Amino acid sequence: MKKLIIAIAICLMACETPKEKVDLIVVNANVYTVDNGFSKTESFAVKDGNFIAVGTSDELLKKYEASEKFDAKGKTIVPGLIDAHCHFYRLGLNQQAVNLEGTTSFSAVVDSIVAFQDKNKKEFIYGRGWDQNDWEVKEFPTKRDLDSIFPDTPIAIERIDGHAYLVNQKTLDLAGITLKTEAVGGEIYKIDGKLTGIIVDGPMSLVDAIIPEPSKQTMIDALKDAERISIENGLTTVNDAGLSRETIELIDSLQQAGDLKIRIYAMVSNYPENLDYYLNKGIVKTEKLNVRSVKVYGDGALGSRGAVLKKSYSDHDNHFGAMVTPVDEIENLANRIATTDFQMNTHAIGDSANVVVLKAYKNALKGTNDRRWKVEHAQILDTLDFDYFKEGIIPSVQPTHATSDMYWAEDRLGASRMSGAYAFKTLLDKAGIIALGTDFPVEQVSPFLTFHAAVARQDIENYPEGGFQSENALTREETLKGMTIWAAYSNFEEDEKGSIEVGKLADFTVLDKDIMAIPDEETAHVKATSVYISGKKVK
Repeated sequence: MKKLIIAIAICLMACETPKEKVDLIVVNANVYTVDNGFSKTESFAVKDGNFIAVGTSDELLKKYEASEKFDAKGKTIVPGLIDAHCHFYRLGLNQQAVNLEGTTSFSAVVDSIVAFQDKNKKEFIYGRGWDQNDWEVKEFPTKRDLDSIFPDTPIAIERIDGHAYLVNQKTLDLAGITLKTEAVGGEIYKIDGKLTGIIVDGPMSLVDAIIPEPSKQTMIDALKDAERISIENGLTTVNDAGLSRETIELIDSLQQAGDLKIRIYAMVSNYPENLDYYLNKGIVKTEKLNVRSVKVYGDGALGSRGAVLKKSYSDHDNHFGAMVTPVDEIENLANRIATTDFQMNTHAIGDSANVVVLKAYKNALKGTNDRRWKVEHAQILDTLDFDYFKEGIIPSVQPTHATSDMYWAEDRLGASRMSGAYAFKTLLDKAGIIALGTDFPVEQVSPFLTFHAAVARQDIENYPEGGFQSENALTREETLKGMTIWAAYSNFEEDEKGSIEVGKLADFTVLDKDIMAIPDEETAHVKATSVYISGKKVK
């Protein structure tokens, strides 16, 4: 009998199905899959860069043998976070320039420039990040101090929103800007018949034309710096809102060589040479790069009074902002892009700019299904115009804009227009989905600040109590979807990313806290402890 039992055991062992070999098994995790049922699980297996199984730890350990096992010890895991609107390359370039973010006065700006130049000895000084709304004197600065300290070195410092420069006289001279220069699509500020050095929107191109082009090595350094910062913050995919062909091709070469791991959804900048090339070439799609959209600027920004409003600014009589791209050109672009497979993604801040873009989309698309054209920002709308988003148009918004602008937005708009401003819940109700991003480096590179601003409608200091226009807060589930599966959908990538499901790319982010369960006031302080792209740890 004993020999029979041993024989049966040996037979059973011999007949036992061998475990399938995989690259990675994650066990004992608090996993939000963001699948159709928004289900939770605790384990998943990865092979060849994709999720191949999702279930309990016991189930997967019995079935699979992994070369690497990650015991999450109860940590929360979400799909790889997607920033649906940012300026990735610009973030990297900013690391090579004067950082003016957080300056609390113009004198602090000048001090930063002087310190930077003492160290770097640049022939052309470029900086970015100042915001007069953060200063005690909330007026645009002038070039006087820059002219005095740097009479012979050209300077261009860009406002944090990217929609205004302050330049010195040397830069004005090199750019050929005089009192007679026409300010098409923007404004050249003057006081008492003299140039102040402030240039808003359209005429900024005159300054852009004289800023020295970065070297290829500087471009590579910028992209790698931007990747490092993005991954550190838990991002696995970024949507760069406006890139040239040169930069896109450099990104592709770095990704193909394995030198750039982050995935990039590239919006092609609206310049004739870019459009002529890509609209004729068609969609460019690799494992890490997706080029299938055009970024168009409708108007400017609210902070620099470049956003186009239907009625005058409340704090600036007879001022309505300015279209960066003229109305007829937006309409022509929409008609041209509609004949291709490309998506049109248009920056629109003011209520007038938004309705121009929405009407152009509706007329160009003529009811065609599943084009997924986006309005980037969709920041201020007339309440009569929200229904355009029922037409399959996707709002792509940045929740931290609401909590940054709330201190002064009503000054610009007046109380009556605020009901249509930063109305993320209303946009979601109309469109059915909403894509969420940061707009970094205009805002900080943190999807967790995005989450906090969307859910709590508060800044990092948890102000104001009860939230800013809290009726337009999103739920936590809606917010996580906006940062994962809905962002992926807006990029035509929902079948490959955005949720932890079998067959999808194994991109996931490990968090130090359960962002779906902790108190609202803690969500802004969540950190990414680990980040995986294609099942490989990159942080």
